[in-house]
Amino acid sequence: MEFKYDPAKGGFQFNAGARSNKPPREKKPRKAIGSKGGRIAVNLGVTALVGLVYYYISLPALNFRAEEFYGFIFLLCAVYCVCAVLTSGFQGTGAKGYFTFVKQQCRIPFFLVLALILTALVGSLTSWVVLRANSYQKLLPVTNGDFAAEVDEISYDQIPMLDRDSAQRLGDRKLGELADMVSQFEVAGDYTQINYRGRPVRVTPLRYGDAVKWLNNRANGLPAYLVIDMVTQNVEVVRLPNGMKYTTAEHFSRNLLRHLRFRYPTMMFDTPVFEIDEEGTPYWVCAKREKTIGLFGGEDNRGAVLVNAITGESAYHEQVPSWVDHVYSANLIIQQYDYYGLYRNGFWNSIFGQRGVTQTTQGYNYLAVGDDVWVYTGVTSVGGDESNIGFLLSNQRTKETRYYAVAGAEEFSAMGSAEGQVQQMRYSATFPLLLNIADQPTYFMALKDASGLVKMYAMVNVSQYQIVATGASVMECEANYRAMLARNGVIGEERSEVGPAEATVQKRGVLAEIRSAVIDGNSYYYLRFQGEDDFSVRVSAADAPYAPLLSVGERVVVDYFDGHVSQYWIEANDVRPD
Repeated sequence: MEFKYDPAKGGFQFNAGARSNKPPREKKPRKAIGSKGGRIAVNLGVTALVGLVYYYISLPALNFRAEEFYGFIFLLCAVYCVCAVLTSGFQGTGAKGYFTFVKQQCRIPFFLVLALILTALVGSLTSWVVLRANSYQKLLPVTNGDFAAEVDEISYDQIPMLDRDSAQRLGDRKLGELADMVSQFEVAGDYTQINYRGRPVRVTPLRYGDAVKWLNNRANGLPAYLVIDMVTQNVEVVRLPNGMKYTTAEHFSRNLLRHLRFRYPTMMFDTPVFEIDEEGTPYWVCAKREKTIGLFGGEDNRGAVLVNAITGESAYHEQVPSWVDHVYSANLIIQQYDYYGLYRNGFWNSIFGQRGVTQTTQGYNYLAVGDDVWVYTGVTSVGGDESNIGFLLSNQRTKETRYYAVAGAEEFSAMGSAEGQVQQMRYSATFPLLLNIADQPTYFMALKDASGLVKMYAMVNVSQYQIVATGASVMECEANYRAMLARNGVIGEERSEVGPAEATVQKRGVLAEIRSAVIDGNSYYYLRFQGEDDFSVRVSAADAPYAPLLSVGERVVVDYFDGHVSQYWIEANDVRPD
């Protein structure tokens, strides 16, 4: 091939020249690496290495009922096949030849993947709710209950007056007061509500501020956790002589999820929950998750692994100790009740006709009953109206569940009623807590200002949500509520007042120390009695004008609730103030 100048044509002409008769060069087949046994060893080694790295990072349960297990095996088979093709040299001619070659190298992984796909398909079919609706609706045994007879009137020292957001604000503020911790640690977002020594509290651990702070402090672990009293709003920082070394804030082998997976490779777990026992030892409650319908359906919990957050010691308990409060999460209980409400008359009835079909309302709250925490949520029909036909209480340790048929307003309507009562102040209501007041199902909620501080309390009757009472304290709120119930003929006059046994606790003794503080412009006096280590009683100068006249050494008697004095008098006079 060449360019030549042609004078006749006045330009350069391209001459292709004679076509070559040489045959095309054949591609040489790539050579396989080593012997067949050596190639298999290399393939298995690479596959194992990739599998170990993936397992360490993703932590799949080695369980046929875990969906992530199938993805893990598919990944291993794919890695092995790629390695087998590479080490064998891509031998073969044309598309058909290459396909035959690949099929020979990947025969065993191919059949393994095929078997797993068939297993997953059959397992999914046997778990299909269309075929197993009856099994799904039996996941949560529900018994009907009598509200007035079974739900006791709760005392003031058991009513949680803080929601999670308010508790979080208090926790963040408390950490900010600790100069030795605030620069290195943050408050974790757990805020688990538990019963601790007969009190409703929220507990949460600390976490490292960032990766550098983790490197600087990991040898000693997390130094403390917070306990927020839901009644008194007191925040306690519990310092640990030996820090928590096994938490969700850790990395590598001390990370809680990795620590669990290496010790229980086949177990599936619900989200770990931070709790403390009655001695204050921090634990992680890791509920064991099971699939009870077919291969993948019917999620339920059975027992829990308790992990000591300090030492990492762990043990599985099918029957957990009584101090444990969270084995069944609120979301799991609500999901199981929704199955019960949807499918108790069959799957097709949940779509066509919908006879007797019910579902839970949006939102839930917790109630401390005895030594356990019960989750509360409303129950409504699927019609989407703004009323409840009843409500649900479920024990988060035992899953004992009771349904109470009480028709009335749903929670958000009650919240709107409470906010409307103080609309000039523009307070917002927290999600309600269900209480028994004078044998009446009653929504109780706190009213917060724009900064998130609790300013007032409200009670709304479930059946007649136009009956709304508010008060600056819980006792005042209840007194106003009982009076409204009496005026509307719901209860008799004899039950319209809060009795002393219900409202207050009486304490008498000699004053050992008095301290004062100004909070939000109000003067408060804190009293410590002889023989006590803490200031157990708080007196507001606004409620008790003579409080500034109290002196150390005087023997006094106080009626108080929730640590706040309702009235007091000097015992020598034996006369209550007006």
